[in-house]
Amino acid sequence: MTSFIKPFNDDPSVGHLATPITSSSAIKAYLSNLPAYRKGLSPLLRGLEIGMAHGYLLLGPFAKLGPLRESEIALLVGFLSASALITILTVCLAMYGKATFQDPLKDLSSKDLLTSTNWNRFTSGFFIGAFGGISFAYLILLNLEV
Repeated sequence: MTSFIKPFNDDPSVGHLATPITSSSAIKAYLSNLPAYRKGLSPLLRGLEIGMAHGYLLLGPFAKLGPLRESEIALLVGFLSASALITILTVCLAMYGKATFQDPLKDLSSKDLLTSTNWNRFTSGFFIGAFGGISFAYLILLNLEV
């Protein structure tokens, strides 16, 4: 079994192991299609797509597993709780971007996500997409007969 696991690129100082899972072409293709790594997306669209997925998936646990899950307002409380979490996550993204990306000269010449301007666009897209995802899930659950 140890012959399948070796240092990444045969460099033991990297601190990453190349296993049949981490070095397979299927995993590399899957990861390259995620919105964080997909080529050709603007930072705003990356944020929208990631936010929509997170917002859509956050409502269910709050509504169905929260302390008010058996009450008539469980869905509304789940919506408000998920909205509060998304707001907290957006504030954290903004603080991370403010603390990490402080070089204004890099902003002018780069199309990379890891600049202050593009990170702000990503954060804005995340916020809008997450609220859209929460709202969409809320409307589906509100009108669905279970």
